[in-house]
Amino acid sequence: MEHKQEVNHHEPLIEGEPYEVSDEDVTFFHDFVAGGIAGSASVVVGHPFDTVKVRMQTSATKQSLLSLATAYGGVGSLFRGMAAPLSTACVINATIFATYGWSARIYDEYVEPSHTEDIPVHDSSIKAFTCGSFAGFVQSCIICPTEHIKCRLQVQHGKGSPDNVYKGPMQATRAILAGHGLSGLYRAWWCTAWREVPAFGMYFAGYDFCKDRINNFFAKQAGYSEDEVAAGYADHTHSWVASALAGGLTGGFTWAIIYPFDIIKTRIQTAPLDTPLENRRIIAVCRDIVQKHGWQHLFRGLNITVFRAFPVNGIIFPVYEYILLKITTLEY
Repeated sequence: MEHKQEVNHHEPLIEGEPYEVSDEDVTFFHDFVAGGIAGSASVVVGHPFDTVKVRMQTSATKQSLLSLATAYGGVGSLFRGMAAPLSTACVINATIFATYGWSARIYDEYVEPSHTEDIPVHDSSIKAFTCGSFAGFVQSCIICPTEHIKCRLQVQHGKGSPDNVYKGPMQATRAILAGHGLSGLYRAWWCTAWREVPAFGMYFAGYDFCKDRINNFFAKQAGYSEDEVAAGYADHTHSWVASALAGGLTGGFTWAIIYPFDIIKTRIQTAPLDTPLENRRIIAVCRDIVQKHGWQHLFRGLNITVFRAFPVNGIIFPVYEYILLKITTLEY
């Protein structure tokens, strides 16, 4: 599925005549704006789940979901640290979608396509995985410091507790920079990259695959013929439903595969800032977790993460595609 098909909504504005937004209509600016709005929406939906996940990953003992939600200062504490990801969510997600769109256009221009019936085409899965992986690399450079700050704020207990040392994201950022420099702020960057690069490759490739299959299923259920499905004459409402389902399913599946890296990253980013380098390498942290808690601990919190992934990723793509469709059609 080519990148242009992400906004290739054949909406029958006039009966019998589909409307199509082509790849040429989409610019870096369009991707940036639509991605930013979608990212902000996903943070609001997913942050409480993320807080519970981080507390599960760092807790020394098993605790119920209720205690994880209340023992750190009440239900309101579930939104603690949201300012950091929310303040950057617009830029982060805008960058992801804009980078993906830009790299997809570069891919089309410079990578030699194969030929099907004398028509030059790229393998959509390889293209989506390659461009998605590149977007994941760029994402790693942006998200690592914000996740570091977020994680440290999330594991703090309420006011008056010994570990309540940071009053907010800005104060935490200043303190870490002053004491440990830029490298301290970018703690666990390599682990973040190992998580993000393959994850986004699988994410975009899987999303395209799932959305195509779900759209085709809905179209056939609505009575469309094979030729009509291929031509894009599908019910517009089904397109958004397919987007949400494909995003949710792909998000959950991707998290299940790369989750151990997230556990290790969280451990590194919440360890004391003066922890020696040899004790916070990926292999060292992984070995320590397995020796103390068993390999199952590498998947601790996966249930809440997958549960969170469905609504978060289920809202990103429909919002992104809807905004992208609107801002491109405004110009016509």
